[in-house]
Amino acid sequence: MKILVTYSSKTGNTQKIAEAICPQLPGADLYPVAEAPAAENYDLIFAGFWVDKGTADQQASRYLEGIRDQPVALFATLGAYPDSDHARESLDNAAALIPSGRVVDRFICQGAIDPKLIAWMKQLPPEHPHAPDEARVKRWKDAESHPDIEDLRQAEAWAAKVLENARAGLSVAGKP
Repeated sequence: MKILVTYSSKTGNTQKIAEAICPQLPGADLYPVAEAPAAENYDLIFAGFWVDKGTADQQASRYLEGIRDQPVALFATLGAYPDSDHARESLDNAAALIPSGRVVDRFICQGAIDPKLIAWMKQLPPEHPHAPDEARVKRWKDAESHPDIEDLRQAEAWAAKVLENARAGLSVAGKP
């Protein structure tokens, strides 16, 4: 089985996840999305991105839109909590970019936020939907340490399970 791990990473968070999962996928090729080979050369694609405006960032979006028939395991990082509606919706939006819709599984974890983005949000007026408030500032602080070792372990276990399911002919979460 020929496997590609490709990723887009603005601050290094998604790259860390890609580099953690790659050893769980024997013989997998690892490329930043800007250098990734054509998807049709692979049997299984692990595609990672950083969440931008509720979906995959622009560079990763373009790559996802070009995947035709291959099964895809999506992984992502974002500043919000991974169990939030925003995280789930961001993965849904990214999955919708893939023409075949063949998303076999998903993984998302929190990642440190670009300090430039935080600086910009701190300057927003209080009535702006992204202006700092107590909950948002706490989320920023919580995100600073991610992805952490536990996030990387979870990503490794996830990738190994996706591969196991792919070899067994299963799809999402071990279901046929």
